[in-house]
Amino acid sequence: MALVSLWQDRHPAHDLEQQPVEGHADVVVVGGGITGLTTALLLGRAGRSVTLLEAEYVGHGTTGRSTAKVSLLQGTQLSQIAQRHAADVVRDYVVANTEAQAWVARFCDDHQVDVQRRPAYTYAHGSRGRTAAMRELTLARRAGLDATWQDELDLPFPTAGAVRLDDQLQLDPMELLHALAEQATAHGVRIVEGARVLKVRSEDRVRVETESGTMVADRLVVATNMPILDRGGFFARAHPARSYGIAFATDQPRVDGMYLSADAPSRSLRDVPTAEGSLLLVGGAGHTTGRGAPESTRLDSLRRWTAEHYPGARETHAWSAQDYVPAHALPYVGPLVPRQERILVAGGYSKWGMTNGVAAALALAAEILGGHMEWARVMRTWSRHEVSGAPEHLRINGEVGFEMARGWLRPLRPASETPEEGTGRVRYDHLGVPTAEATVDGRPARLSAVCTHLGGIVRFNDAERSWDCPLHGSRFGPDGEVVEGPAVCGLRRA
Repeated sequence: MALVSLWQDRHPAHDLEQQPVEGHADVVVVGGGITGLTTALLLGRAGRSVTLLEAEYVGHGTTGRSTAKVSLLQGTQLSQIAQRHAADVVRDYVVANTEAQAWVARFCDDHQVDVQRRPAYTYAHGSRGRTAAMRELTLARRAGLDATWQDELDLPFPTAGAVRLDDQLQLDPMELLHALAEQATAHGVRIVEGARVLKVRSEDRVRVETESGTMVADRLVVATNMPILDRGGFFARAHPARSYGIAFATDQPRVDGMYLSADAPSRSLRDVPTAEGSLLLVGGAGHTTGRGAPESTRLDSLRRWTAEHYPGARETHAWSAQDYVPAHALPYVGPLVPRQERILVAGGYSKWGMTNGVAAALALAAEILGGHMEWARVMRTWSRHEVSGAPEHLRINGEVGFEMARGWLRPLRPASETPEEGTGRVRYDHLGVPTAEATVDGRPARLSAVCTHLGGIVRFNDAERSWDCPLHGSRFGPDGEVVEGPAVCGLRRA
């Protein structure tokens, strides 16, 4: 991909050694992000034999591209939950995230992972945002958070006040992941990178088939955010949300906390301490994956906004991340299909995976080890809580149906010349399957434009030189290889 996060640049990926995937484990975990590694560590500590399979490298996905705010004040997330659920659900959600945050703080303290404590703010640009922020303040207080209101903020643009919650955490997510991986390995967990899971069969035991071999396990945990296994239909219960981040070098520290706007334009701010001085991290410009304006314009909007309000800031890194937002506003943690506990899944963190991902791991490990977390009921898959998302389910899947039809039926401009460097297009060479053509690094490629997940027509992402599916967020490199699921097979050659 063309964009690398600040964190991934700080901790570059090593050359992967091909390892055989074979044998038996008590538990196989799929996914080398915050949920998968924390789950594997917890189970390894308890004496279980665990193998973790990661398609690329630890931190390749969403965790390594996040803003890494380990915060209980999460924009207007409590309001989103309260619109669909009773007050006790909001409280349990806060308890889950509180326990997760405390676990992260203890782990970082025990294993020398650098953490900065900052106040978190949900701030308003105008009157509509002020109303939304004040609603979030009321819900936060009812749920037991010691949140306050602050009228004036030390920001270089007009605001209409903010909710403030002190003593929240921020960190380098790759540093945390590497510490988790080191500790997991020390407790007997086997971590295999470069092992993409292609198929899972569940009979007496679970058979996990990868490009490098097959493993057998008593239990399987799929911690890929959006499950790569379709049989639970989770792809129809959430929409893929892509957002952007840019790091800037500045002559002096520019923010004193972690900020997130309650209204448009959506902007996220935090500082990043370095040996050379503090960086300013600006995020926002989110959209549904594969839809809307070109991705490069999203980054450009952040650049213009930063130049206006922080003149002299010098860009060092730009990147994007993908998360999934469930229709019922709660993470999904539990069985892939009802009443079958052999395969468990976790995801749908609505961009707050640094706490929700750890909460999911705590709940999964407790279930596998025979324990119980009372608050975990609000995250449970196939629970009554999902019913509240029915109207949103209809909207999400209506949009998916529209994108499916538009991708296949939209008039495509005929062209014979090879696309220019860094550009791509989809067109019909003849009746039948449309072709995706792009030229990246001087190499033209022609691929089937049909996503291998559920048959959507991909679109070219001009910021990351990838092919993105507007249905459920699968993404592919310019040569067709899978970049992000739920697809597990690459685009076919044209």
